Amino acid sequence: MIRAPRAVTLLTAAALTLALLPAAGVPHASAATRPALPISVKGVHPDGATYAIEVPRDWNGTVLTYSPGYGQGAGPAHLPADLGGDAAARDWLLAHGYALAGTRPYGDGWAVEETLRASADTLATFAEVAGRPATTLAWGASMGGAVAAGLAELRPDLIDGALPYCASVAGPVAMLNQSLDAAFAFKTLLAPANDAIKLARLASAEEETRSTAAARAVLEAAQETAAGRARIALAAAFAQVSTWSVPGTPEPAPRDWAGQQAQEYAAFMATVFSPRHPLEQRAGGNFSWNTGVDYRRALRESGRMKQVRALYDSAGLDLDADLSALAAAPRVSPDPGAVAYMEDNFTPRGAIGVPVLTMHERGDNYPTVTQARAYSDVVRRAGNGALVRQAFVDRPGHCRYTGAEFVAAVRTLEDRVATGRWKATDAHRLNRLAERLAEEDPALGTAEFVRHSPGRFLRPHVPR
Repeated sequence: MIRAPRAVTLLTAAALTLALLPAAGVPHASAATRPALPISVKGVHPDGATYAIEVPRDWNGTVLTYSPGYGQGAGPAHLPADLGGDAAARDWLLAHGYALAGTRPYGDGWAVEETLRASADTLATFAEVAGRPATTLAWGASMGGAVAAGLAELRPDLIDGALPYCASVAGPVAMLNQSLDAAFAFKTLLAPANDAIKLARLASAEEETRSTAAARAVLEAAQETAAGRARIALAAAFAQVSTWSVPGTPEPAPRDWAGQQAQEYAAFMATVFSPRHPLEQRAGGNFSWNTGVDYRRALRESGRMKQVRALYDSAGLDLDADLSALAAAPRVSPDPGAVAYMEDNFTPRGAIGVPVLTMHERGDNYPTVTQARAYSDVVRRAGNGALVRQAFVDRPGHCRYTGAEFVAAVRTLEDRVATGRWKATDAHRLNRLAERLAEEDPALGTAEFVRHSPGRFLRPHVPR
């Protein structure tokens, strides 16, 4: 049972100034100067972002700072910030001496720029109210995981390690290029004359709503025919939509082509026609393109050739003819300024300065699990492979981790920061660690870490 901390409300303009200082410029709190614990702090930064801080009575000197996913901005109502993980993980961490901090940006949508800034403000505020921590770990979910990865690369002076989970670590350019490829194939092969379906440069939210509705109608009709299902599978291959996407369902067998296609269909709209207009508006234009893309090669490298060919043969369709149609169709070009914005906010270059442990579900689509491979590839090419490790969980869905999985990942990253060496990062030992944690606290649940090597991400993008 966790003791209830005393409540404190804090709003300080000095947080912004402190955030611009290197971490070494903020003194550690000694026993004589550290405020009385426990502490609970909630407030609003000068830019409108909200923050929350929880420091337990027996603080061990480590703080985890959390960034949330897409569309979870504070807004004019100043919604309170979250602290990350799940309830069981948060309870365990606080009960075992960890402090937690969370930031909710004022901006909405792809608010990476604001969250990177506001996270630094939150850490400065934490230093004011509790003293500088001995260890700071950044963690974040989905888009927030991109923020955690961004802190590891752009502000290693502020953190000692990062745990991006279910995270968009390939960056927004790569992510939207991937979905553009699938949308392009879908429209070209299933609705070439349907002008309501827009691939890029959406003029308004209303136009995107109409485009999505038109695409959904085409998808539903196509799923009713063998030819339509084959073409959906081909488009899904370009977006690397998981063949095991629906939580609570068994994974289709390796040659259950129809079962795999049904899973792709279930995730298709959310993966391929995910919100684009808000991101283009933020970036100042279209940052996606498919000029120069070889879709024959993409299919070969997708790992889905056998499935797609089997479905095409069953439908009596000519796969070669459809690939020729894609090769001949007009392409989409980008707006360079928009690409530059999304590179800065945030596309990894691999120049990380602290250890990073990523965690993905094998059947995730938002982002696809192949984004983990894109991230490890860019980090290794930058010469920092020794700093990164990756964990995978054997289930479909997005950000559906158990408390045991969260805590095992935190403890593993913390150990790397403390010792300078990665230990016990394979699936077997992560599961053993999670089992021991759950034996002490059954509320953490079970763990399903699995050995997994994602296929190559088809459309990686690394800024020059």
